[in-house]
Amino acid sequence: MEKLSIIKIGGNIIEDETSLHAFLKLFSNLEGKKILVHGGGKRATHIATKLGIESKMVNGRRITDAETLEVITMVYGGLVNKNIVAKLQALGTDAIGLTGADINSIQSDKRPVKEIDFGFVGDVKKVANNSIDKLIQADFTPVFCAITHDGKGQLLNTNADTITSTIAVGMSELYDTSIYYCFELNGVLQDFDDKASVIKHINSKTYQELLKNGVISDGMIPKLDNCFDALKNGVQKVHIGNTSMLTKENELFTTITL
Repeated sequence: MEKLSIIKIGGNIIEDETSLHAFLKLFSNLEGKKILVHGGGKRATHIATKLGIESKMVNGRRITDAETLEVITMVYGGLVNKNIVAKLQALGTDAIGLTGADINSIQSDKRPVKEIDFGFVGDVKKVANNSIDKLIQADFTPVFCAITHDGKGQLLNTNADTITSTIAVGMSELYDTSIYYCFELNGVLQDFDDKASVIKHINSKTYQELLKNGVISDGMIPKLDNCFDALKNGVQKVHIGNTSMLTKENELFTTITL
């Protein structure tokens, strides 16, 4: 099977023009088929504040009412997505910016109300891997923002990490897929105060030991659980680290396998 790399970047890279340009240069130089997924929550919060719209968060998740959804659509699907696409074109990568509604690529269900009503937030149920593959086969590089739809005309705010893993699972029927989660740290750390203490390899067995010993806790648990779900459903490898893990020279990042 041909290899496909799916790379996710978060708000801190997007917010800093120098970091964004450096990342996009690495992404453009990455060999083979690839897909980019981005968030943009920090920019959305900033613009919502300028418009006098309060951003409500619960456990790090955004409550998306109708007004907030308008801001997210403008920021994720417009400002951030098209800025990234334009910069990639300048670097010679023929990119196409997408939401999950485009070519019906990612359908979601509106999250049911339990203890908290998250509003217009989507839980992914279906990825149209063959439609996405038509773009890849035409030598376009898809750039997805964190918006999906319900198939009935409603857009939904959707977690970018989840979009990344579900696209990777869907595409694994057609490709040998790997995920690269790019964030601020060098990888999963043995000691949070020592930024060089990267755990280079984690599998199912070592993950349970790290959990038991309290090395991995809090926000990293759902992120890694997400990684193992992807691996159990066809993804070959998941990599976590800073953007320099996309270069051949850097070996200081975490690779997760079953």
